Amino acid sequence: MGPTSLVDFILQPPVFHPVLPYITTIFGGLTHRKMVLVQGVVHGEAERFQVDFQCGCSLMPRPDIAMHFNPRFRSQPYVICNTLQNGRWLEETKFPHLPLKKGEAFQLLFLFGEDQVQPFDANRTEYPVAHPMKLNYPKLAVPYSHSLPQGLAPKGTITVRGLVCPVPERFSLSLREDQSHVPLRLSACFRARALVWSSFPDEATDHAEKVAACFPFHPQRFFELLLVCEEGSFKLALNGIPLGQYDTPRLSWGRVTELWIEGDVTLYSVLS
Repeated sequence: MGPTSLVDFILQPPVFHPVLPYITTIFGGLTHRKMVLVQGVVHGEAERFQVDFQCGCSLMPRPDIAMHFNPRFRSQPYVICNTLQNGRWLEETKFPHLPLKKGEAFQLLFLFGEDQVQPFDANRTEYPVAHPMKLNYPKLAVPYSHSLPQGLAPKGTITVRGLVCPVPERFSLSLREDQSHVPLRLSACFRARALVWSSFPDEATDHAEKVAACFPFHPQRFFELLLVCEEGSFKLALNGIPLGQYDTPRLSWGRVTELWIEGDVTLYSVLS
């Protein structure tokens, strides 16, 4: 079967001698049939190291980790594979025979299937199959409604994690009191390359304000949006980077009962 999209033809250039801990973006995400090669040398006094394929790069809150590969060099060396979702580790898979050795070079290959990850070392020693988080969860289909039964409160947060579609035009996040009353909307327009806050966008008294000078979203890139409620304002961060705040003096937080998301994104986590 041939490649399904242009991104399948793209080989991301290698990175040599990175400083640890090292974080980079995987262009296009971890699509079916993609491979990642990691080469290095285990320190002579090493106790453990890890390779994480994670959804975003923020520090607080910690991003979900779709695949955690963790060799541990103890009296009986072994490898742990696991997934971190919504701040909690799932059931781990343990591989008791570790061919990697202290003080020696290694080469690890991660092969990504439709619903599993298969790691190998240079000698084609097979590690446990891992089943990372999957996108396209039916309950997160877009357009998506997330209930806020208690409304919003100062210091409250909303975290939205997802993947931008290959040929996006726009997407938006709306805080709604009901379907006809939208006091706040965050809109991303890819043609205009603009991210905009709008207060009461469907009314004659609407007010719009551009969020950032540089447009922060890209096709086929994962993102993690964090909205923090402050007294009379919202603070916004993308992938752990603050994007400033937007004043909302007319917003009655207790009356906001729904987060509505629509447009050209695939969601995998919405938390409040």
